[in-house]
Amino acid sequence: MRPENHSRVSEFLLLGLPIWPEHQGIFFALFLAVYLATVLGNLLIILLIRLDSHLHTPMYFFLSHLAFTDISFSSVTVPKMLINMKSQHQSITYEGCISQTYFFIFFADLDSFLITSMAYDRYVAICYPLHYTTIMSQSLCCMLVAVSWVIATACALLHTLLLARLFFCAEYLIPHFFCDLGAMLKLSCSDTSLNQLAIFTAGLTAIMLPFLCILVSYGRIGFTILQVPSTKGICKALSTCGSHLSVVTLYYGAIIGLYFLPPPNNTSGNNIIASVMYSVVTPMLNPFIYSLRNKDMKGALRKLFSKKTHSSS
Repeated sequence: MRPENHSRVSEFLLLGLPIWPEHQGIFFALFLAVYLATVLGNLLIILLIRLDSHLHTPMYFFLSHLAFTDISFSSVTVPKMLINMKSQHQSITYEGCISQTYFFIFFADLDSFLITSMAYDRYVAICYPLHYTTIMSQSLCCMLVAVSWVIATACALLHTLLLARLFFCAEYLIPHFFCDLGAMLKLSCSDTSLNQLAIFTAGLTAIMLPFLCILVSYGRIGFTILQVPSTKGICKALSTCGSHLSVVTLYYGAIIGLYFLPPPNNTSGNNIIASVMYSVVTPMLNPFIYSLRNKDMKGALRKLFSKKTHSSS
């Protein structure tokens, strides 16, 4: 088709979750509870790290940024999905869809880079414990976070600008609960080869490269532990890395399931389930993982509640 026959659509329709209309109320209550738990749980982590001086370390510095990112990541999609489920008004403007795509990619990539920074922090703490404070200086921690923001911004901006140049013809129904980049590319009647190339290259930069860095970090950690095979050393390593490994498994497990499954299994329904796992469920579980499996966080939480009890009495 020639460009003059194309016109930009003014809005899209989000088809949402593949659930029966009579189940909308149950799923609305479920996702509302999950979203509130995500916001309140991650805000609690930020508050504990801010108030407890024992948590002013590189690991918890990264964790506070991860908590903020998780709140933002979940807020990009869940509120709109809840509004659509409650009002049955499933439209989203073209501009709103492009903006949602940008922020979804941005916070997804930022999550990946922050998790990688935390893996590097655990690698230094276990493999070079005597030089930990020297290596993981405040300037390095700030630089890692700043670089994460810059690369995430660049990746999200690249995808958004390439998406904004596309034309959409008759199809404007998005079979998803948010403006998923892959789903939108399928609706376009323009050539999307450049977009697909950007997805491949940016995916390597923002997902696969960080994941490989995490695997290498934990490979070195495992090698270091095996050099000094003691029960105490293994228990210390597990307590130090257990929470982070749980987050890595949840986050990258869902992404690998979404983007690396064989094509016959990679259906629209599976895509939505995987997207819910890493963009809705994982941000909600992170506070529970770090509070229930982490001795320092549990101690800070007890101190906070004891202060509240003493002040009220």
